[in-house]
Amino acid sequence: MRPAILNPLFAEVTALKGVGPALAKPLDRLGLERVVDVAFHLPSGWIDRLPREELDVADAGRIIAITLTPRDYRTSTGRGPTRVQATDAKGNYVSLVYFGGSSGWVKKLLPLNEPRRVSGKLESYGETLQIIHPDLGEPDEPFREREAIYPLSEGMTSRRLAGFAAQAIERAPDLPEWIDPSLKAKRGWPDWRDALARIHADPADKMARERLAYDEIFANQLAMTLVRADTRKRRGRALVGDHRLRDQLRLPYSPTGAQSRSIAEIEGDLAQTAPMLRLLQGDVGSGKTLVAAMSLLIAVEAGAQGAMLAPTEILARQHYETLRKLLSGVDVTIAVLTGRDKGRAREATLMALASGEIDILVGTHAIFQEAVGYRDLALVVVDEQHRFGVAERMMLQAKGKAPPHLLAMTATPIPRTLTLAQYGEMDVSRLDEMPPGREPIETRVVSEDRVDEVVNAIGRHISDGGQAYWVCPLVEESEKSDLAAAEMRAESLRARFGDKIGVVHGRMKPPEKDAVMEAFAGNRLSVLVATTVIEVGVDVPNATLIVIEHADRFGLAQLHQLRGRVGRGGGLSRCLLLRGSALSETSRARLALMRETNDGFRIAEEDLRLRGGGELLGTRQSGEVTFRLALPEMLSDLLHCAQDDARLLIDRDGGLEGPRGQAARIALYLFDRDAGVALLRSG
Repeated sequence: MRPAILNPLFAEVTALKGVGPALAKPLDRLGLERVVDVAFHLPSGWIDRLPREELDVADAGRIIAITLTPRDYRTSTGRGPTRVQATDAKGNYVSLVYFGGSSGWVKKLLPLNEPRRVSGKLESYGETLQIIHPDLGEPDEPFREREAIYPLSEGMTSRRLAGFAAQAIERAPDLPEWIDPSLKAKRGWPDWRDALARIHADPADKMARERLAYDEIFANQLAMTLVRADTRKRRGRALVGDHRLRDQLRLPYSPTGAQSRSIAEIEGDLAQTAPMLRLLQGDVGSGKTLVAAMSLLIAVEAGAQGAMLAPTEILARQHYETLRKLLSGVDVTIAVLTGRDKGRAREATLMALASGEIDILVGTHAIFQEAVGYRDLALVVVDEQHRFGVAERMMLQAKGKAPPHLLAMTATPIPRTLTLAQYGEMDVSRLDEMPPGREPIETRVVSEDRVDEVVNAIGRHISDGGQAYWVCPLVEESEKSDLAAAEMRAESLRARFGDKIGVVHGRMKPPEKDAVMEAFAGNRLSVLVATTVIEVGVDVPNATLIVIEHADRFGLAQLHQLRGRVGRGGGLSRCLLLRGSALSETSRARLALMRETNDGFRIAEEDLRLRGGGELLGTRQSGEVTFRLALPEMLSDLLHCAQDDARLLIDRDGGLEGPRGQAARIALYLFDRDAGVALLRSG
């Protein structure tokens, strides 16, 4: 149970004064459902204002705060701006400029001859000074010299969010200290509550931000330490295969060194009574499925059953077909179970699973529902690990006679620092070689003003029997614009190519989306226009061309994941990156690297370096949970320190039962890492 001291922070966001149903919606779009979410919604930057008594052309280009008195209104005909001529205390003139709407509301805001406190960017416009759309305050109410800027959604302002954050901090209690005292003193960090107040007051406060980042990383590492310790102490069952099934496998190629090494590591883990907890990282096309298949065969050779869990229905059925073909000459029974299966077919699968007739079951979350029983489940393979939390993992563990071994897989190459941060409780195997004969994808960067040439190239490609993807970006942080971009592109292509064009986007219902994807997989559609929903889980060998529109808006690793949708059959595949005309240096470096290499691990490391605190690895689109307070570039500095501190707490300071441990228990709940506490209770 969550400690009572945290209850004020875990109240719903509507507990804050001024948050009614209307304002709860933009807060919800930002993921701010509880008071603690508002407290942890840290500023992304700040505005520095220069307090001034009089206007000075030398301040042009800077944000100033000054008392001005409106003297005259100048309105334009048509859609022109409204200008308010105002003077400072010395009689110097400045023009306050407002665009849009009638001049009436401007006159109400700024009555003539009534002094107002004004803030905005001073600009030199010809012979005059001007401020466009200034912020207004009362004469006796000075603006803050430094004002926090927050990530926003439509209907929310930074000033209003700052007010809600101030309320959230008022509700925050003083909490006992969970950091080792000598470490806190060495780093010069403030107390937790003080750090929270300081970062909202001054977003440039390095010590406050570092302290909060450390707290989140520490809670994460402590939870992982507890999960790992719990796994190690539980007695599972050793799975030792006799090679009778693996020897029946007839591969047209030899496994890569990385595949052989990973299979050996997994075989060693399976032979132990402590349940395996291993992450298999493999770039797109590196051969994770073969490693998973060999692992499942070891479990079946040992007289047990295996299950393979996928995040979507289409990916589950894809895995089933791949395994069925790969193991076609092997004496093993494979079945698939998803939410689509109903009636007698479902009942027959469940009975065969319970009796042990099915050796390997592939499916979605449906395979760990209460009605699904196994004769002897001993190994679970989870694809796209980040889609499944600790709760789902524990449900799966309850399906075996003893806790099953777990092999988690991800196709997203993750920098080593982030692997430690996100999967620190797991052993890690890396597939860093490509199977022989797999050709690199040819990547070109094309200016968006040549889009007509690209459309012509699509026409030639589909005339030759090929298929193609056309990916549209998330234009803004809104599903509507995401949808509009895909629909508009699909319409323009349909005007040229007719009904050979399909479209998928995130707002479609799953059965509708699956139907379009299946039509594309069956070659009934020639071009699939999509948002980033195709990033994971589509395997169409005949699709050998992908166009990524506004590629400069995507992260490096996400571009790499999207590019991996092609190159799945024989022969050459191509990726065309359509770029905008105004490129930042970061975007230019990103696209150059995509042209240069197909190595996902190198791309992931470079993504971390280039993007820093930005939206890392396309995680928002892929659903992966990241840190809220710890910026990616802080991980390399703080991660090992947090690991050492967590181990010190467990080994020297009495774990969660000692005085510091009781404080750390609060931290686990505060940062939503309390699954570690749940494991202690269940153990």
